[in-house]
This record gives sequence, structure tokens and C-alpha cells, in this order.
Amino acid sequence: SDGVEALQIAQQLTPDLIFLDIGMPKMDGINAARALGLMQKKPAIILITAYDNFAVEAFDLDVVDYVLKPVSSQRLGRAIARAYSTQDVEALPPSKTDTRYAHEFWVSHRAELIRIAAMDIERIEAERDYMRLHIAGRSYLLHQTISTLEQRLDPAQFQRIHRSHIIRRDLITGLRHEGGGVWHAILGEDHAMRIGRKYLADVKRIAGK
Repeated sequence: SDGVEALQIAQQLTPDLIFLDIGMPKMDGINAARALGLMQKKPAIILITAYDNFAVEAFDLDVVDYVLKPVSSQRLGRAIARAYSTQDVEALPPSKTDTRYAHEFWVSHRAELIRIAAMDIERIEAERDYMRLHIAGRSYLLHQTISTLEQRLDPAQFQRIHRSHIIRRDLITGLRHEGGGVWHAILGEDHAMRIGRKYLADVKRIAGK
């Protein structure tokens, strides 16, 4: 019924999965999730709320899913399935992935918030205070500046090529000089994106130049 009681019950029962409402008395769901993350056997956490403005905090706490009210049975089923798949992954030996950088992002999509793996992102385009993440022919908006997002991305995997564009390094198939100091990064077969002069030297290092 409240966040404090949820913590007490979790310490007694050590559950695998916990559902938390953000709007709980005594201790809200965000702070309860933060405290649960300190447990020796950390449960998977699904946050449920009527508000979408806590998604960034939820991401930082590594919750399994963030479900908006009203909750449908289908949406709840997907959240539970995600919790089980996450537990399976966590049972594997730790990887050598650099934990300094974000490996996933929460984005608003229609009536829900979905989780996107960083390595699924092909390119990022700035639209004022929003970033458009391009993934397999679809795009999603993330409320963040390009400078902040650049700091959260692994520079070994992503390259900023322009004040408005970041691209995944392994998708760069070539660099093309158009004359007059103008260069383009080639993605795939022939998708050209202009390289800003400020970023040209860094981009050329990808080709060892």
C-alpha cells in the first residue's frame, strides 16, 4: 500500500519481480526502486504510472519496464515477458561492455514508453531540443539535446559528424570529397551525410587519415 511497506515485504520475501506505482504514500515508486536496487538480490522492477515524465529517472534506475495507465492486459503481458528475459540475460557471466555509457534509452511511442538498445540506433538527427533516433526504417523522438546525448553514447560506437547528426560508426562505408572542402560520410550503399568542418578530422581518423 506504500513504498516503505513494499521495501519491508521485499526484504522478507526476496521476490523476483515487483510492480511499483510511482504515486505511493510515504515513499514514492522512484525512491522505492532506488532502495530496492541496493538489495543483495535485486528484484526486477516494473513501474506503473499515469505520467510519462519519470522515464529518464526510471532508465537511470535500470527498471525493466515503465507502463503507463490505463494498463491493458496485453501491455502488462509484454512487461512481464521482458522481466523474465532480463533475468535470463543477467544470469549470464558479466560482459566487458563499458558501463560509463548508456546502452539503452526510453522513448515515448504512442501510448507507451519503450526501451531501445543503443546499438540498434543507426543515426541520430537533432530537432531543436529533441533527438530523432533512426532505427530500421522507423524513427523515435527523445527529449534531449545532442550535446548531452553525445556524452551518453560510446565514442567507440558512435561518431558525431555534424552539429545536427550522430551516426553509428560501423555503418560508415566510405568518405567522399566533393571539392571545396566539402566531405560526406557514406552510409550503406549510397546514403550521403555531410560532415561538418569542425568534425572532419575526427571522422577521418576512422579511416586512419
